[in-house]
Amino acid sequence: MDFDVIVIGSGPGGYVAAIRASQLGMKVAVVERENLGGICLNWGCIPTKSLLKSAQVYDYARHAADYGIVVDQPAADFQKVIARSRNVAAGMSKGIQFLFKKNKINVIWGTGRLAGNQQVEVTAADGTKSKISAPHIILATGARSRELPSLPQDGKRIIGYRQALTLEKQPKSMIVVGSGAIGSELAFFYQTMGTQVTIVEFMPNILPIEDEETSKYMEKVYKKAGMTVLTNSSVESVDLSGELCKARVKTPKGEEFYEAEVVFSAVGIVPNTENLGLEELGIEVERGRVKVDGKYQTSVPGIYAIGDIIATPALAHVASAEGIACVEHIAGLNPEPLNYNNIPGCTYTTPEVASVGMTEKKAREAGYELKIGKFPYTASGKASAAGAKDGYIKLIFDAEYGELLGAHMVGANVTEMLAGLVVARNMEVTGHELMKSIHPHPTMSEAIMESAEAAYDECIHI
Repeated sequence: MDFDVIVIGSGPGGYVAAIRASQLGMKVAVVERENLGGICLNWGCIPTKSLLKSAQVYDYARHAADYGIVVDQPAADFQKVIARSRNVAAGMSKGIQFLFKKNKINVIWGTGRLAGNQQVEVTAADGTKSKISAPHIILATGARSRELPSLPQDGKRIIGYRQALTLEKQPKSMIVVGSGAIGSELAFFYQTMGTQVTIVEFMPNILPIEDEETSKYMEKVYKKAGMTVLTNSSVESVDLSGELCKARVKTPKGEEFYEAEVVFSAVGIVPNTENLGLEELGIEVERGRVKVDGKYQTSVPGIYAIGDIIATPALAHVASAEGIACVEHIAGLNPEPLNYNNIPGCTYTTPEVASVGMTEKKAREAGYELKIGKFPYTASGKASAAGAKDGYIKLIFDAEYGELLGAHMVGANVTEMLAGLVVARNMEVTGHELMKSIHPHPTMSEAIMESAEAAYDECIHI
């Protein structure tokens, strides 16, 4: 065998799996056809956060007078904002290159395809083919932007996330179809930079997987920011014959028409499972995703799958955790199974959204009697000092045993605060233990303690 482990794809699942395998003494090869770091580092998480930071700085500059600072007419250079984002992504990708070199991981450039139980055929950019072998092959090929029949992407007027991150010219208006994390974050970026944004969401609420109270709160925030928000709505077709894209939108009121320079389709993702050789080897696929067991092994021994191509949450941190667990199973370490009921989710709008565990609706449907505590940012000294009073912390507890069932947070820095509650849920911390743990003052994080106190009618500051 040429290698102990071959990983196809170098996204947050693939590169983490490769490095962990190397740490465990395995000889590793990674097959990558585009950029080290995959979509997350190059076309997703990282460049998006760079754009959002630029928008936040621009917004601060425009409201500097609120903080007693005089700034004369700040202006945004859209091309430089985009260039900074690309430079950040490129730097992170180079960081993966450094880590691979440090861990003696072989990078084989090209498109990988299974060519037998223990072989991978790699087609280079010039069309030449080669084969490598290993007893363990991990599929980590990720996903791409989903296309709807009513929204065929041409990359110019109807675009996906890649084009949304690299537009040469800022559009004056944009229709964003889909209000999940990708749609919401880029909608906020463009609206803040001065583009007039219309959001079209098929579900009854924006950010549809969040707690309903969070969704309704954020809809008010979106509208306050100047966006038009259409829920229970769908884009049926787009007429591109005129200067503007004319979208025919089915709404609860009937058929309506909305115009914009650009339509951004953010309606989800599709796993990259085509041309991998799955069918030839008889690897089972269920509802478009590769079927795996508790060790991430497919129906064919020695071949594994992780990340967006399997039926688990399509999040970078989930893919990374799966990559580590998969490799540790290969090494015989018997790792603890991932708790998919304790996966944190974050949306980096302004204010931020962060959550883990059950929503209030799901907790009630599961039959729990609840104690719910909610602490508003308007009552937080740190939030007031920061000029960031939008938001709240909402904690959901099982009334009988005090178990923390879910946490739903809106506000500045909540994405940084969420990890503590993930650990608390993992350690089965009760509401009593949470509110009796002294939190530092003044911080936004003390709102977590106050929220727990509110659930038990002991809150001091509301």
